[in-house]
Amino acid sequence: MKRYAFKMKLKSGAKEEYKKRHNAIWTELKKLLHDAGVRDYSIFLDEETNTLFAVQKVVGESGSQDLGQTEIVQKWWAYMADIMETNPDNSPVSIALEEVFYME
Repeated sequence: MKRYAFKMKLKSGAKEEYKKRHNAIWTELKKLLHDAGVRDYSIFLDEETNTLFAVQKVVGESGSQDLGQTEIVQKWWAYMADIMETNPDNSPVSIALEEVFYME
């Protein structure tokens, strides 16, 4: 199982709305992620900088970052665009993080 990590940016004051939307994640999006091999996915917030840190374990070769061409992901991006820093296509500005330590 591979591990991926990346960071994104939450707009100031959007923490509670972000949590609310993710607590009610769409069933079809959750299924898409699972079908793509995502088995363990966590997002953490650094409130001091509004930086979101995402970590996921993936079975297979791709993770959530490779699903941007799907209709449901594009709808999710549009839904989240008002509370996150985004690219022109509404995808969240996402920066891959290098793993520098791991302990099992």
